[in-house]
Amino acid sequence: MDKLIIASTRRNAGKTSVIIGMTKSLGIAFGYLKPFGDRLFYRKKRLWDYDAALMTNIFNLEANPEDMSMGFEHSKVRYVYDEESTKQKLQEMISDMENKKDRIFIEGGQNLSYGASINLDSISLAKHVDGKLLIVLSGDDGTVMDDLSFITRCVDLTNTDFRGVIINKVLDIDDFKSTYLDDIHKMGINVIGIIPHTPQLTYISVHALLERFFVKVIAGEGGLNNIAKNIFVGVASVDAVHFDPLFRRGGKLVITSGDRSDMIVTALEHDTSCIIVTSNIVPAANILARASEANIPLLLVPEDTYQVVRQIDGMDNIVSKNDTDKINFLQKLAEDCIDMEKI
Repeated sequence: MDKLIIASTRRNAGKTSVIIGMTKSLGIAFGYLKPFGDRLFYRKKRLWDYDAALMTNIFNLEANPEDMSMGFEHSKVRYVYDEESTKQKLQEMISDMENKKDRIFIEGGQNLSYGASINLDSISLAKHVDGKLLIVLSGDDGTVMDDLSFITRCVDLTNTDFRGVIINKVLDIDDFKSTYLDDIHKMGINVIGIIPHTPQLTYISVHALLERFFVKVIAGEGGLNNIAKNIFVGVASVDAVHFDPLFRRGGKLVITSGDRSDMIVTALEHDTSCIIVTSNIVPAANILARASEANIPLLLVPEDTYQVVRQIDGMDNIVSKNDTDKINFLQKLAEDCIDMEKI
């Protein structure tokens, strides 16, 4: 049975999205592990890794998301496991799937060094389970080449079955290939795939907001499948807003205080996908009715506008289990851009 460790050199390189695309395109029975969780997700008094919960929900996996990770904090994992017991625990987690799955995807942490002090970095994982290592890179061209050079010069891949790299979110694939591909091959690195930057994968779905924030839907339930292409912070006067080019863009997410009835009404009238209403202030009933009639969700949150903007700005660009279009598009990208035979 194949064990494929998906690693990255930097945070938000797109590991989970790559896994979703590959598993959808392969159409095989697979298992998933995230040994060292780094995206904590708390629901119903239970703590698990968001990626583990996402994979479980998308693919109806039998395993419990809590059982896909060994821990979430360095200190706690260090207290429970040494190097030998870490290997034993990983083998136990894998043995529960071996007879039922064709392949196991094991997702590493946010970068190559994450978890190294507790033997759960991606390279150690590959060695512990005798798996194939695949590294996902993203960023501007210079950053990608820096990371590739760092891997070849500074990372010890001895006794590691390193299969190659997937270069993700590339702005101009033809230019990247003509400029850098020969140099990468000279480094001795196998390029498994080059995936283009795709704007629609950066859009935020209302479902993703519901999953990542403690919100209450107070109107517009019919628009929960909406997608936000832009974010607008409604703190200025309505007169000023009308001259703002960002506000005139369609499919936007508007963040504003619940006492800004003028801003909310204006947003409802100008191609808005969703409105986050802050400070736990519920707008008037007639505004709620207009939002519901227009199928524009109003999401009530306790934080103030500034705090919400900070949280969304720091939110990883991840897929929601209900983002069907995104998931199908990830499958197409994998089929078109990743050479599975090289893995």
